[in-house]
Amino acid sequence: MNNFTLRTITGALFVIVIIGSVLINHWVFASLFFLVVLAGYWEFIRMCKSLNVYPSKIAGILMAIIAYTIIVSWNFGVLPDAGLYFLLLIPVILAVFELSRTTSTSLQNVAMGLFGIVWIAVPLALLSGFFNLAEEHKWRQTGLLLGFFLILWIYDSGAYIFGSLFGKHKMLERVSPKKSWEGFAGGTLAGLLVAYLISASFTEFSPAIWLVIGLTIIAAGTAGDLIESMFKRNAGVKDSGTILPGHGGILDRFDAVLIAAPVVYILIRLLRYIN
Repeated sequence: MNNFTLRTITGALFVIVIIGSVLINHWVFASLFFLVVLAGYWEFIRMCKSLNVYPSKIAGILMAIIAYTIIVSWNFGVLPDAGLYFLLLIPVILAVFELSRTTSTSLQNVAMGLFGIVWIAVPLALLSGFFNLAEEHKWRQTGLLLGFFLILWIYDSGAYIFGSLFGKHKMLERVSPKKSWEGFAGGTLAGLLVAYLISASFTEFSPAIWLVIGLTIIAAGTAGDLIESMFKRNAGVKDSGTILPGHGGILDRFDAVLIAAPVVYILIRLLRYIN
């Protein structure tokens, strides 16, 4: 099986599983992404070794689980607002765990462990806040989350196609040699078209607001992609892992989500407050 076929099959299954989890139930989606957080943080720890930094596996994964669980529970209305204060204890607990270890990079270990939680666990937990559980119609409860993924995926596909066909001007060659401004422009047009089409079915926001959301997803997603590429380049690895045949690791597949999710989350919180 050639790489293109393998990549296509993996990508199709990936899309089916995520969309399926969104449509079935918000707890099913949260459970799926709980596994994504674990796999992503494990990849992060492995890449840290290439940078000669060694965050605590036990403490890091435990704190990632706690951070994810607290945020998801709060978004679903299970945990009161006061429960969020427990997040402030995470850096303290990471530092306490470091006391039992004998390394010369203690400060770096704690800093990178905390960065991994903020970069991976927190953004993926915030996706749970995209569900509009106050909406009576089940289909509309999922509109924003489905729109988020569809815009991101179509943008990514459009950028790849346009970049392959017309890419001449590199966006940030020292970080990601294959990304071009032509690809970005083509992907942006495709993503905005999807955002406009989505507005006809999911009317929680107006078409203009959906276009703003689409632009935010695209800009933040591109930054997320470049940030992960920078991290991999510094670590000297091609892919973050091998769990997704043809695509690499979890962080390779969710790099755009890790930056787009918190930015869009803040935006929709502001929009719902204003409305």
